[in-house]
Amino acid sequence: MAKRDWFTIPNLLSYFRLILIPFFVYYYVIAETQADYMLATGILLLSGITDAADGFIARKFNQGTKIGQLLDPIADKLTQIAVVSVLMLKWRVFIFLFSLFLIKETYMTVQNIRLYRKSKRLDGAEWYGKIATIVFYLTMFIAVFFPNLSDVTVTSLVVLASAYQLLAFFYYARLFNHMHKE
Repeated sequence: MAKRDWFTIPNLLSYFRLILIPFFVYYYVIAETQADYMLATGILLLSGITDAADGFIARKFNQGTKIGQLLDPIADKLTQIAVVSVLMLKWRVFIFLFSLFLIKETYMTVQNIRLYRKSKRLDGAEWYGKIATIVFYLTMFIAVFFPNLSDVTVTSLVVLASAYQLLAFFYYARLFNHMHKE
């Protein structure tokens, strides 16, 4: 692993996303006005834009690295955990989505380790995982930007995001099962 691999533009963007996490948490937790929530939403949006940019740059300019393959999903998961954690402070129903997310991600980590031991690997996210992630982020984005949503609306968003998490979990379980049998 070359030292320059640590400092590619995509990896610098992933580091930046990691740095944004405590700023998002701080500004969301202290938010009192709509402008405060807009600032927290802006930080979350900036994180999302840099996430899309790092992947695009890595592919388009052949700047993908082994470090980036680890760093990008770590930044993604830590951001998701931070956002859903602060949302649980306001709406307890988010604990359901948080629990599903942790179960799915733990399962996927264990399965990826098992595949690695067989010299196999899952090359990136599948379409159903990407859709579940998009719905998860949209749910969080809406809840952060609109802090006065009704409990019914929040519960509906959590149910929708949870359904997509379950769908992705089911399809990934099938995929991992198939890969282990090969």
